[in-house]
Amino acid sequence: MERKVGTVSRGIRCPIIREGDNLVDITVNSVIEAAESEGYAFRDRDVVALTESIVARSQGNYVSVQNIADDVKAKLGGGTIGIIFPILSRNRFAICLRGMAMGAKKVVLMLSYPSDEVGNALLTYDQLDEAGINPYSDVLTLEKYRELFGENKHEFTGVDYVQYYSDIITEAGAEVEIIFANNAKTILNYTDCVINCDIHTRVRTKRLLKEGGAKVVCGMDDIMTAPINGSGYNAKYGLLGSNKSTEDTIKLFPRECQDLVEDIQAEILKKTGKHVEVMVYGDGAFKDPQGKIWELADPVVSPAYTAGLEGTPNEIKLKYLADNEYANLSGEELKAAISERIKAKGSNLYGQMESQGTTPRRLTDLIGTLCDLTSGSGDKGTPIIWIQGYFDNYTN
Repeated sequence: MERKVGTVSRGIRCPIIREGDNLVDITVNSVIEAAESEGYAFRDRDVVALTESIVARSQGNYVSVQNIADDVKAKLGGGTIGIIFPILSRNRFAICLRGMAMGAKKVVLMLSYPSDEVGNALLTYDQLDEAGINPYSDVLTLEKYRELFGENKHEFTGVDYVQYYSDIITEAGAEVEIIFANNAKTILNYTDCVINCDIHTRVRTKRLLKEGGAKVVCGMDDIMTAPINGSGYNAKYGLLGSNKSTEDTIKLFPRECQDLVEDIQAEILKKTGKHVEVMVYGDGAFKDPQGKIWELADPVVSPAYTAGLEGTPNEIKLKYLADNEYANLSGEELKAAISERIKAKGSNLYGQMESQGTTPRRLTDLIGTLCDLTSGSGDKGTPIIWIQGYFDNYTN
């Protein structure tokens, strides 16, 4: 019988993960138990994905604000430091800011405007136009910002992040000065010791600061790259991808988890006879059309995945074929013609018109986004995702 269902994404419930838990056993047992309870079977090329949160939790990859303060003080000297281009987030950045401020006497906080890197808005472009402000060249002091724009609360959180971040710095014991600018080199008028907190543009920002004469430049990926007094760490990403855990600790992005995904793959093959793909995923890469927020606050969507998830989709556009080459066909004749065309497609459709509009992005970014939307970030309790049929096409 012809299959009538294509891609299916399922959230799989599992126990609450604690440090030291065996994620291979928990993941494999959870997906097998789910299949048995719901009455479906494993297939080759299914995808099993784990949220980065449970991987980091099992690793015990946590650091305290004091750990951050000690590292910042050691690397930037403990005097006046610039903290530039942070995202506006209580969960993602506020507690990192607290630790950074604890490691300095004064913080010059430079915020990008009208929004941060991932789209959290301080202002709108309409507000800037009405005030005659050019965000590409104008540098605003806090006083000028308040004079022109007053208090601006985040659309979804209701937080005035300018005041919130200012309070965090002063409560940490540091003096604070806030400016608004989009040229990284502007901070060098205030200090030559800088932490650039942008995520996806961090390499360019570091280069610009060094070219501009900065004495010390650290990205968030340079903070907590080694353990301090037995803390967690991430040698590759540092504080990037971290989340608030408690009022005094953060959970770092997971480290060294390639063996994990390969061990899960091998164990599922052993127990089911099916070759599945496995990945660890963090933030999806979608953009919210209402708030204009790009959700990707992690350095990558997937820090580890099995070899079969490398690459991009290689698909042809069905409606393009139906409306052009096979416009005179219909019914079973049309179905047969398109099926044959799919079977005969080349192994690399890069640059071919028949592949236009088929989302030519990395598989891990596409699948990771699907996983993130399926699992959510609240109380669903499904940190493992099982996807079936993702690599199917019309002929399967």
